[in-house]
Amino acid sequence: MAKTAKPMVPEASKKAVDNSHPVFAFGKENYILMLVGLGLIVLGFILMNGGGSKDPNVFNEEMFDFRRLTLAPILVLVGFGVEIVAIMKRPKD
Repeated sequence: MAKTAKPMVPEASKKAVDNSHPVFAFGKENYILMLVGLGLIVLGFILMNGGGSKDPNVFNEEMFDFRRLTLAPILVLVGFGVEIVAIMKRPKD
């Protein structure tokens, strides 16, 4: 009588797979960072707004102030940097 050999089963397939919880690509911290980055970008664009003149014959110096030329673009760039960090950061799980 010949013995029948047991089929070799890999160790990974022996473990029970838990499908009760969905697996998300990002964790809670990633989503919080994304919202912070989005808020910085929106704030930067709000700070860039305005500075025009209602009369086309009158030049308004207000459009060349620190807030519109320096602060707002820096906030937008920092916001995009935070978005990149939020996407690249691994969840703690």
